[in-house]
Amino acid sequence: MISPAYLRLMAAYNEWQNTSLYGAAAGLSDEARHLDRGAFFNSIHGTLSHILWGDRVWLSRFTPAPAPNMKIADSSRLIEDWEILRAERGKTDAQILAWAHSVTAADLEGDLTWTPIAVNKEFTMARWVLITHFFNHQTHHRGQAHAMLTAAGAKPADTDIPFMPDLDAFVEHNE
Repeated sequence: MISPAYLRLMAAYNEWQNTSLYGAAAGLSDEARHLDRGAFFNSIHGTLSHILWGDRVWLSRFTPAPAPNMKIADSSRLIEDWEILRAERGKTDAQILAWAHSVTAADLEGDLTWTPIAVNKEFTMARWVLITHFFNHQTHHRGQAHAMLTAAGAKPADTDIPFMPDLDAFVEHNE
């Protein structure tokens, strides 16, 4: 079982990593961000777009936030304009942080029933498992984006949680 402190840590980590990736990607041309690099969602931009899409899909299951109106196959094109994508990433990170700070231990109990966008079938699973998946999905695809950025010559920050800025203060506040 996870705790509200875990959610707050992962939401802070998510914001830190997105700030790093988007900062590194901003130093590339739009052409370089859209270049097909052989990743599952093709490009840096496509991968970052998919992560935002996935975050919004899962937030719609955990909160009253609306879900994107598109299938996973189109998620790499959620937002084509770089500056709009970057701004929307910041807004969604703020939503994730606010949600994480509102969750109580009781909110993590029980099951969640949902119908995945990719499969027209209803599933029910422990809420805490799905929240863990939410953060794992981000980390998985951010790793792909980090690798593509590094290969493109950009320099995103370290990805290790122990090197997250202000981690000591965060841990002290959440113990």
